[in-house]
Amino acid sequence: MLYLSRRAGESIVINDQITITVTEIRGKTVKLGFDAPEGTRILRQELYDKIHQENQVAANAINLIKKVIK
Repeated sequence: MLYLSRRAGESIVINDQITITVTEIRGKTVKLGFDAPEGTRILRQELYDKIHQENQVAANAINLIKKVIK
């Protein structure tokens, strides 16, 4: 994992396509702004994990249905 220090107003660039800017720092809260190509999905980690978990449950259900049908 790469660790970088940034101050409010400073940015990092990923792959020449995604810019992440620190827009505000208030106590332990940091607000980030993202500039990315249209269609790029940007999700909070907890939301990404929830979607991934639900997709796994759905895939398992489909596999179970396929086994029952056979």
